Amino acid sequence: MFPDMNSNIAAVIFAGVGFTTAKDCHRQIIRTPYGNVAVYLTRMNGNDVAIIPRHTGSEEHTPPHMINYRANIRAVCELGAKRIISTNSVGTMKDHSIGSFVLLDDFVDLTKNRTQTFFDTETVHVDMVEPYCPQIKKCLADSLEKYGFAYSEGTYVCTEGPRFETRAEIAMMKQFGDVVGMTGVPEVILAKELELCYASICTVTNYACGLGNGKLTVDEVVNTLNEAQDMLFGVLSDTISSLPDDRDCNCEDATQGARV
Repeated sequence: MFPDMNSNIAAVIFAGVGFTTAKDCHRQIIRTPYGNVAVYLTRMNGNDVAIIPRHTGSEEHTPPHMINYRANIRAVCELGAKRIISTNSVGTMKDHSIGSFVLLDDFVDLTKNRTQTFFDTETVHVDMVEPYCPQIKKCLADSLEKYGFAYSEGTYVCTEGPRFETRAEIAMMKQFGDVVGMTGVPEVILAKELELCYASICTVTNYACGLGNGKLTVDEVVNTLNEAQDMLFGVLSDTISSLPDDRDCNCEDATQGARV
């Protein structure tokens, strides 16, 4: 039996490139003030879960710079959920091995044209001292260790896309970042504004421009993601099962007293 809108959704998974939704899913359209969002309702280890694919919610592929980030985040609220686990594919600028996982602890935003707030008519200074929910992050780390999967922690640099970065850009970004991707921002900011818990598990698919052998191809990225998908599903399922009922974090206080 599939969960429905009245179910207690344990978590919402934001799915990236190469992440195939579970076989037993019920597709539902969630209407938000920012647009409609395709959501796939399923069960993982007895828990009600919703999956929102970033790139394949409609019949056409949606590139990273055209994703309706506000609609996706608002859909989480419409589902009555409080927790988001984001899956991201990234290029490494350090020594992370291909196919390994990275849990994010901070980010640098180099995007240019993305709406980064729900508050268009007032100033809300959302707190970003701890962008990623420590409670979800700990459960992800525990699951990765339980399965014996290699992982590390680091800073995510988000670029506009859809092009890959240049060698000079990577040389600059590796001074302050560990991995680079195109979808993690403004998701994390918007989630904070709505006081949702948000954490990211990244799959390292390639070496960033100028650090590997030869030219990066999309096939290389997708092949690595396909190989890691079973591992990722296992980690996500175990993580969601281990999440406590109460949110013991500061994510609910991100906008307290922040309005000007």
